[in-house]
Amino acid sequence: MLLMGPYESKSPSQSPNFVGWFLTFDGREAIVTAMTDSDLYLVDSSGWVEFIGDGPKSGAFGHYLNDFSRLLVPAIVVYEIHKKLLLTKNDRALGRFISHAFRAKQVPLDAELADSAARASIGHQLAMADAIVYASAQMHGAQLVTADPDFRGLPGVIIP
Repeated sequence: MLLMGPYESKSPSQSPNFVGWFLTFDGREAIVTAMTDSDLYLVDSSGWVEFIGDGPKSGAFGHYLNDFSRLLVPAIVVYEIHKKLLLTKNDRALGRFISHAFRAKQVPLDAELADSAARASIGHQLAMADAIVYASAQMHGAQLVTADPDFRGLPGVIIP
């Protein structure tokens, strides 16, 4: 990853608290709109699928997934990836996922997170699982790293 420098944020709120950065992964650029310079990351299911399946963006997601001390994994992501890998009967990939996911900090779904997710769902028109993932990142001050275009333009989201 190469940090290329700040730019003037065009966040929806135009808040001066937002920081924008251009990132480069394997020659590809991503624009990041961040609320803070957080050192915590939460990779959603789309990122895990890229990483585990050695997809075209696996290197970009691997940058975040291999730093267990800064990685958060919400219960909903564990559910989504575990279910997908059980259905495909890919024991090797399931072992790889479990090996990585359970070295990171787990984020349980509790009443406070459920309330925050409901508000995020309404406020940003997100589906339930996406709202839980986004609210998990926001509650912990983490940057959400995703390949899901539904998160585009939301504060604190990195789309490699």
